[in-house]
Formats: sequence, structure tokens, C-alpha cells
Amino acid sequence: MGGTEHLTVQREGATLVLTLNRPQARNALSLPMLVGLHDGWLEADADDSVRSIVLTGAGGSFCSGMDLKALAGNGMAGEEYRDRLKADPDLHWKAMLRHHRPRKPVIAAVEGYCVAGGTEMLQGTDIRVAAESATFGLFEVKRGLFPIGGSTVRLPRQIPRTHALEMLLTGRPYSAREAAAIGLVGHVVPDGTALTKALEIAERINSCGPLAVEAVKASVYETAEMTESDGLAAELTRGWPVFDTADAKEGARAFAEKRPPVYRRA
Repeated sequence: MGGTEHLTVQREGATLVLTLNRPQARNALSLPMLVGLHDGWLEADADDSVRSIVLTGAGGSFCSGMDLKALAGNGMAGEEYRDRLKADPDLHWKAMLRHHRPRKPVIAAVEGYCVAGGTEMLQGTDIRVAAESATFGLFEVKRGLFPIGGSTVRLPRQIPRTHALEMLLTGRPYSAREAAAIGLVGHVVPDGTALTKALEIAERINSCGPLAVEAVKASVYETAEMTESDGLAAELTRGWPVFDTADAKEGARAFAEKRPPVYRRA
């Protein structure tokens, strides 16, 4: 497994856990972290034994946004990280899920600060768990900046426009309960238990047919901006082939035999 000094990668069964690991800076994004994230997403996609991904942060924070000094390369160890960014100028956007969507479900486990670039990256995840004291927000306008990580496009598509505009235009912090009320996160749990809840959700996903899970996720996103009639047609294109798989037959057989299914991605 990969990883860097600011991004750890570990396996929990069929789940790949990516942990932002720069707690002294509230997990502010750095080049080592971005490179680790980029490679982690690709690792999860390439490994068929991985059925879900959990993204979390170390030390009681999720991510406090971009570390501009680190991105510029000041005081950062490892020339190879700058070389990676030069080789792929889009790497940081892929890492932050702006220009890449993993085919496996991504579950965010948020403790503490999830602001600025943290809230932007959150919008690229599929299922979101927040600890009670987590804080969200897009602070860019307060600093005279623009939330260029995708929020002016994605946020109004994920939560009601009035809430999206308030978050974007005021730059104020949001509590976990507020974030849940407007639909930005799906679960609020006691502090210190976000990762446990995320892994619980991941395990439920892992018990399902992986080909079916990936097809369902793909269909949801690719039909999001289609008309209903076009979306329904596209859904059939994604959905019907799943019924012809050995996994679909195994699911039905296991149900009839009252046993857990054994899926083989076939």
C-alpha cells in the first residue's frame, strides 16, 4: 500500500482507509498529502478486493483547507512531490476529487475542522458522517478568495440553493447539526466515533454485490443532469447487464438458501 508522510493508507477488511495525517496543521492540504490522496484513489480503483473507501483525518480534525506555503514548496521535504505535480498539473484536482470520481463508494468520517478545501473535498465523497463538534464552511470570500475546488458548481446541486449560496457568500462556520439539517452530511454521531460509524456503513456496502454497487453509483452520477427520460434510458444501459452476472445469480441463490452470498465480481 502507498501513502506519504502526510497521508496514511490501511486496510480494514475490504475497505481502504485514507487518513489525512498532518494533525499539527489541522490536516491542511500539502503536496505530500495531495500525492498520497491521488495515489490512494487510484490504488482503490485498481484493486478489485477493495469494495469501499473511507476518508478521514488524524488528530481530531478532518481538513482545514489548502496550505499555500506547502503547495508552493516552502519547507516541504521531498523533491519528488514537486516533480509529481509538474508531471501532472491536474494531480491536485484529482486528489481533491474535483477531477476524479472513484468507482468505489467513498465515505467521509469527519471530526473537528472540515473547512475551506476540506468542505470542497467533502463534496466529492458519496456518504458523509460527522462528529457532533465538527465544523464546516467555505471561508474563501472572507479572505477575498474564490472556492475554486468546485463548490460554486457542486454545492447547489447537493443542497438547496438558498443554503448553498448562504454558505458560499457569508463564509461563516456551520455546526455538524446545521450541516445535517441542510443535507451536507447524512449522520451526526458522538465525538470520536465518526470513523467507527463510517466503517460500519462501509461494511454494509462491502456485503453487497460489488458489480451492482459500482453500477448503481455510476448511474446516479451520470444521470444527475439528464432529463428524466434520458436518465431512465441510461439506467437500463447500466442496470440490465448486472442481472446477467454470476454475482446476481449468487445473490438470488444465497437468499433462497438462507446464507450469506459469496460475490466474486463475475
